[in-house]
Amino acid sequence: MIGEVSLGGVYVPTILLLAIAALVLTGVVTRLLSAFGAYRFVAYRPLVDLALFFLLLGLLSLLTGPSL
Repeated sequence: MIGEVSLGGVYVPTILLLAIAALVLTGVVTRLLSAFGAYRFVAYRPLVDLALFFLLLGLLSLLTGPSL
């Protein structure tokens, strides 16, 4: 993962772009989990959604990182 991306001459941190992508993916996964009724097995839904966001952000960060 590089540090910054130039969008129209404005340097944007890569982690910000990854966070936006993770937020969109979290919304999609949340709707899927809700449609399948998986939220009835959890005690506190907002905490699960927050954990899901951070898991997806970490996964995106690992996938866009430098190759070994």
